[in-house]
Amino acid sequence: MSNFKTRINRISANKGKIILANDYSNTTKNLEAKTIKNIKTLNKFLCGIKINFHLLLPLGLKEITRINKFAHKHNLQTIADIKLNDIGNTNEVTLENLWKADFDAVIVNPIMGQSALKKLVSSAHKKHKGIIALCHMSAPEAKISYEMKIKLNNSITTPLYQLFLKSALSSKVDGIIVGATYPEIIKYCNKKAKQNLDIFSPGIGTQGGEIAQVLEAGTDFLIIGRTILNAKNPIYLAEKFQKLSFLN
Repeated sequence: MSNFKTRINRISANKGKIILANDYSNTTKNLEAKTIKNIKTLNKFLCGIKINFHLLLPLGLKEITRINKFAHKHNLQTIADIKLNDIGNTNEVTLENLWKADFDAVIVNPIMGQSALKKLVSSAHKKHKGIIALCHMSAPEAKISYEMKIKLNNSITTPLYQLFLKSALSSKVDGIIVGATYPEIIKYCNKKAKQNLDIFSPGIGTQGGEIAQVLEAGTDFLIIGRTILNAKNPIYLAEKFQKLSFLN
């Protein structure tokens, strides 16, 4: 079996670079049915689907497993967006349950420390699964924390996202999250990464990120949610984004 990075890149070569962020509000009813419908109607324009923590809880293990298996039947990779960050044992138990639910990759928070991150990557890769680490998020307030200057061992100060990138590269994660609203940071990470990991960028559309700009900066995958989910014609928009993703 090929690894996650190989699988999603192979799929995207034929289907484009769009990952659907299936992030409905907590008032949405029939989550499983809506998610299955999204996969059914949009799969040919997507290479993956991301399910956030706030949907995993109300759905439950059986429902999530059914969604993931349905996604795989339609040639999509599935990503659990829980920004995992805890002690080693808790991290491992969490991953085991997500793998049982048939996810292909998990988004984690590198603030857990490099040693803990390396253990997660090693564990995931043994099962041909992927680890995607936060580097810089798309929200406006992310600038306050992710660009915070950190001083280590009396050395020069370094922005937190640069330390996260260094940790991600050293730990050999499969990808990093860098918001589409920060194209200059995408460009920096792309230059430093030198194709050793993929860049996943949320924040297209609703939050202000522009596809052409972030692709030029070096993004590999575009994570798009509300812009598609809330559209009057999601199929038209997903197809439009897919075509744009092939231009770079």
